[in-house]
Amino acid sequence: MKQISTRFSIAVHMLSLISVRPQDCTGDFIAGSVNTNPVIIRRIMGMLKKAELVDVRPGVGGAVLRKDPERITLLDVYRAVNAAEEHQLFRIHENPNFDCPVGRNIERVLQAELRSAQAAMETRLAGTTLDQLVHQFQ
Repeated sequence: MKQISTRFSIAVHMLSLISVRPQDCTGDFIAGSVNTNPVIIRRIMGMLKKAELVDVRPGVGGAVLRKDPERITLLDVYRAVNAAEEHQLFRIHENPNFDCPVGRNIERVLQAELRSAQAAMETRLAGTTLDQLVHQFQ
């Protein structure tokens, strides 16, 4: 199984920080909080901007949320940063032996289960807002 990219947790961290301390949210401040390179922050900020979750203020620096935190779900963030390929949270190994009864059928049998598991995860993410998370930090 391919892991969900760390872009997801970094993006949630960034949006939470912008929600809690919008006056401080320059790229360097966010990079310090996340403890990562500012280049990574800029790349993820670009993805969040493209998804219309944030606006970046040129010149003075900083970022602001484009939606209220109670209207931003974890699923919005997950999709914004392409945390996993579309409908491909789980990948099945390639080229199984088709002469084997398991190898011949593994993909067909397993795909339905994996799609169901991904749908359950996405439903859970859709039910959790940034606002709910931020309230747990305080």
